[in-house]
Amino acid sequence: MTHSTTGSSRAAAVRRRGRYGAPAVLIAPFFVLFTAALLVPIGYAVYLSLFTERRSGLGFGGAETVFTGFGNYTRALGDAAFRDGFWNIAQYCLLYIPVMIGLSLTVALLLDSALARAKRFFQLALFMPHAVPGIIAALVWTYLYTPGISPVLDGLNSAGASIDVLGHPLPAVVNMAVWEWTGYNMIIFFAALQALPREVLEAAVVDGAGALRTALSIKVPLIRASITMVSLFTVIGSLQLFTEPMILRGSSPGVTTTWTPNMYAYTAAFERNDYGLAAAASVLLALVAALLSFIITRATRARSERRKETRS
Repeated sequence: MTHSTTGSSRAAAVRRRGRYGAPAVLIAPFFVLFTAALLVPIGYAVYLSLFTERRSGLGFGGAETVFTGFGNYTRALGDAAFRDGFWNIAQYCLLYIPVMIGLSLTVALLLDSALARAKRFFQLALFMPHAVPGIIAALVWTYLYTPGISPVLDGLNSAGASIDVLGHPLPAVVNMAVWEWTGYNMIIFFAALQALPREVLEAAVVDGAGALRTALSIKVPLIRASITMVSLFTVIGSLQLFTEPMILRGSSPGVTTTWTPNMYAYTAAFERNDYGLAAAASVLLALVAALLSFIITRATRARSERRKETRS
């Protein structure tokens, strides 16, 4: 009796290992990369943010690393330049997100229409700007924005239209981002539109709905989840804005070394060698991104639940 009980226990253990062993082996690489690429850097940034370097005497006595607790966080939050960076990001989002999502959605709807021709060609052509590295794209646009060397500005000035693009860096940065990301998000919207049930669209046509009414009243609501996802990722990506304003910094007087929170952290770390302050600014930026993600996700979920209750 004891032998049979032991044998059945071993068999059950083997079955459990077989049931959970394979998924664990397949999932393990993800958790290893997730830990190495995300959790460890975040933990190290939190650790750095709790310390600062202080020099003794007149600077000839060397520097010592001392524990400062939340001192670096207080310094970052108390710095007007750091707060102004978030204000610049807010203005950037208010201008960039509606324009980019509006263009991406409009182009996706046009490509999804029955009248569209050469869909694959236009998909590839519109996606190509995203394939260009961000630094290269920023350099090209800086060339087009710089008076005296830009053929576009020279042509406009010859026609009597004097435009100072670099004097107002926000529209210039937004234009660069729209050019780079519109095609990418268009592909996401187009894929969502292609996955819509054809019988729903055919029913709309039978009911007499035109192409515009079908697009606005049926297609757009059915891909609302994709629009929300793109909006969420765009907000998070906007908080990390760095490449475009960093390239423009040498040409535009309106772009300072702390124009965005990421540039503030970069300047603190690599120009002022204040790694504790840079780490604290980075952690605060990550917390803001996490908070915005939580708010947008909860708001979207609550709206979906209300819509389901209304339908029921």
